[in-house]
Amino acid sequence: MIRSAFRRFTRERSAVAGLTIVAIVVLGALLGPLLDPSSPIAIDHALMGSPTAPSFAHLLGTDLLGRDELARAFAGARVSLTVGVTAMLIAIIVGTLYGAVSGAAGGRIDSIMMRFVDALLSFPSFFLIITVEALTEKFALALIILIIGLLSWMSVARLVRGEVLSLRERDFVEAARALGANPARLVFRHLIPNALTPVVVAATLAIGDNILVEAGLSFLGLGVQPPTASWGNMLQDALTPDARNAPWMILTPGLLIVITLLGFSLLGDGFQVVLDRSIQQDPGGHAEEPTVFVSPLTFEAG
Repeated sequence: MIRSAFRRFTRERSAVAGLTIVAIVVLGALLGPLLDPSSPIAIDHALMGSPTAPSFAHLLGTDLLGRDELARAFAGARVSLTVGVTAMLIAIIVGTLYGAVSGAAGGRIDSIMMRFVDALLSFPSFFLIITVEALTEKFALALIILIIGLLSWMSVARLVRGEVLSLRERDFVEAARALGANPARLVFRHLIPNALTPVVVAATLAIGDNILVEAGLSFLGLGVQPPTASWGNMLQDALTPDARNAPWMILTPGLLIVITLLGFSLLGDGFQVVLDRSIQQDPGGHAEEPTVFVSPLTFEAG
């Protein structure tokens, strides 16, 4: 099953392209200090005041303070990926648990829980995050991650809830109930594992969304604070009047954001295609096993 899913994945050009882009960004973030030993926060007083163009000494040039743009780009990649992945995990865990409990409970409890989700979704997420950030007056990276994660779980909850509502009527769930499985076992042993297929795609796309949110917050001065480098505050530095004649200052973080988001988008689309095809027949005419976890009590395929 895993081998056939891998073959389907490698046949999807968009998925392979997305994985390649993401792998390059991750390797750049991890190996950045080895590729460019320059400090991302070190100020070169000899170059201070006027950004220098790309050269052999500074492959992507320097900023207004004489800091190496390549070193800052690598450091910004580490910040962006940390925020993107960690906030995604928070949102996926909270959203999956909330959606599974809501769908499994059903009735009035489900209605009340989903009205709460609808109320949160009625507020623009980015502006809600800005409001919370502004009220806290603290900009620690851990706090930024926590705020983004706790304000982006609602769509995951709705997704999981819809899957659980469908699964709760399946034969294997009814069989588990008949065998005396308690509600907690039904949720964690049977419902959540079988509802994770769309969550995989949502998680991949959420990383790109979180990176964009962090970059936007840092650009507005509400995210990662100097001297720590992030792609967002690099863009902010590039828009000062003194940097108008230094296009590399805006191209470096701007292109990195675009390319990284494109990579995660392509990867998510690739996962979607692979998971959709996993429940269809292969070209040879025999049915494939589904890629989702199937409870031992399942009485029907898929």
